[in-house]
Amino acid sequence: MNKQEVYRFLEEKQIRYEVTEHPAVYNMQELEQVELPYPDRDAKNLFVRDDKRRNYYLITVQGDKRVNLKEFRRKQGTKPLTFASPEELQQLLGLIPGAVTPFGLLNDTECKVHFYIDRDFWQGSGLIGVHPNDNTATVWLQAEELTALLREHGTAVDVVDLD
Repeated sequence: MNKQEVYRFLEEKQIRYEVTEHPAVYNMQELEQVELPYPDRDAKNLFVRDDKRRNYYLITVQGDKRVNLKEFRRKQGTKPLTFASPEELQQLLGLIPGAVTPFGLLNDTECKVHFYIDRDFWQGSGLIGVHPNDNTATVWLQAEELTALLREHGTAVDVVDLD
């Protein structure tokens, strides 16, 4: 799915969302330069794999959080983790580095990637801001609706405490 297809998909599913268009951003530092309506609700996404390249994970946390992969591994019971390659990102999620987003999981037709999302997104407004498979916009929607869409797609989704 490209950006417009993500918007159409959300409309078909009758999901309320808001879009902030902005210049392309490739990391959280660049995103900090963009004026966002909900800067405390933007997401940081890590696409990782185990050392045998058998299991892939997308980990989504609030933008200001750091993820300790060793601690994540211990809590979730995975094998050692490392960042997946740009080729693996393209092959599995149809995305490029800098445009990693949970919406890419909709491109994962075999549902090979396990999604972990930080429970903190359910606090307060419940909003989450993620790219629409393109790093020139941020889509704001309810975290609960995002996870429901992904589960409906067949993606394994876990809401976890990520400190």
